[in-house]
Amino acid sequence: MSHNNKTNLIHHSDVASLTVLKTRQVRVWDILVRFTHWTVAAGIIANLLFTEDGSELHEVVGYTVVGLVVIRLLWGLVGTRYARLTDFFPTPTRLKRHLADLSARRVDEQHLGHNPLAALMMFTLWAVIIGLGLTGYLMETKILGNKDLMEGIHEFLANSLYVLVPLHIISAIVMSYWERQNLIKAMITGNKTVTDEPSDVN
Repeated sequence: MSHNNKTNLIHHSDVASLTVLKTRQVRVWDILVRFTHWTVAAGIIANLLFTEDGSELHEVVGYTVVGLVVIRLLWGLVGTRYARLTDFFPTPTRLKRHLADLSARRVDEQHLGHNPLAALMMFTLWAVIIGLGLTGYLMETKILGNKDLMEGIHEFLANSLYVLVPLHIISAIVMSYWERQNLIKAMITGNKTVTDEPSDVN
């Protein structure tokens, strides 16, 4: 057998053993999820850094953010697949599976939306925002008759956002690298890139 024939046989053998990774775009975030996400983010930053505590603008922004969170929660009951709370509620089983996928740097296709760890962050942020709205309202109406207590709780919740918001952002950046998925871009476009299982080239 000539040298050229041997080379051709090796070449064809190598080609046959190659695999093709196919990627596809999956629509994950609908327009309402993206709108509420970025509007709530803008409102939080505005009230933390730019509006004056106790001002009318501060109250309007605060109540608007609370209203958007309520809308998002209601959408979580009747909305699209990945927006539904049942899709990402952080049960122990889901957390265990997701941590296993993370350790292997696999994309957890079962949770293309909020994964269980992200869900814990989202529920915490939503609870803090609703708590801020409630304590802000009670401060103004004085229904409970203890304005100082409400102010203390309100301030504590507001200060917690100085930790939670950066943690949320850092987590999104780190997970984008770890999962090889641009999570911030996905929340803008609504799409995530999924890599299918490799298939043999015929």
